[in-house]
Amino acid sequence: MIKTQFYNFIKELQETITSRLEEIDNKASFKEDQWHREEGGGGFTRVIENGSVFEKGGVNISEVHGPLPLAMQSYFKVGDVDFYATGLSLVIHPVNPHVPTVHANFRYFEMYDKQGTVVDSWFGGGLDLTPYYLYDEDATHFHQICKIVCDRHEVADYALFKEKCDAYFHNSHRGEGRGIGGLFYDYCKASESHSMEDWLAFQKDMASQFLDAYTPIAEKRKNKTYTKEQRDWQEIRRGRYVEFNLVHDKGTLFGLKTNGRIESILMSLPPHVQWRYDHHPEPDTPEAQLIEVLKNPKDWV
Repeated sequence: MIKTQFYNFIKELQETITSRLEEIDNKASFKEDQWHREEGGGGFTRVIENGSVFEKGGVNISEVHGPLPLAMQSYFKVGDVDFYATGLSLVIHPVNPHVPTVHANFRYFEMYDKQGTVVDSWFGGGLDLTPYYLYDEDATHFHQICKIVCDRHEVADYALFKEKCDAYFHNSHRGEGRGIGGLFYDYCKASESHSMEDWLAFQKDMASQFLDAYTPIAEKRKNKTYTKEQRDWQEIRRGRYVEFNLVHDKGTLFGLKTNGRIESILMSLPPHVQWRYDHHPEPDTPEAQLIEVLKNPKDWV
């Protein structure tokens, strides 16, 4: 079954990713919590804190099931159905403002009628980069990995998924992107030309390439010197990250509406954040250059 194949894959991937990030940090380790959901299922949350490279991060997997709550029935425009959802979700917040925050999510969803027959299923996910100081070569590298993977699979469309990412990870109340994007895709279903196995192959390939997309950037920038002013800027921009996750993010909404584990859902929030009243960077500075790109997304490859 696809759901079993995918869950077994993300269990292994969680171990692979956390082990590699611990090697890079070389100080802190991930701590694991296993949690259970009363209505069915649960997950494993792994969190790293106060490291030499990573100030806070989480790499979580979950597998939940049961009756679809009424609020989500309205959201999906369905009746009284059951559901199954599994996925891996990660957010990494670095210490150094020259190292970008990164997010990735790879998930699979099924709905069932009351006889237990699958009536709908799909894959979704993506990955995106949120720098505090923009290095064009880092943005190009991240997007190039995304494009290479997409080009290997007929089901994937890099240009479309990149456009969707820019549109989704957008703080509409600020008129700016959360970061410089990557890929975003959802409701990826079987069709006349593509099977769910095709989508599974793409999902596994993209998830497996996450480390290649992010870790070279982290290693390149982790020892770069920075000032208190640059750290302040990082914390101000983290505030925008928090705003997106609490106001716009569908994954946060789904977790809260389905009685997910609050600590796991909100592990994406950074530990140190600033909200300064009416703050704007000085013109012709690296900070202002970042804002310009966030307001006007670029093609990186």
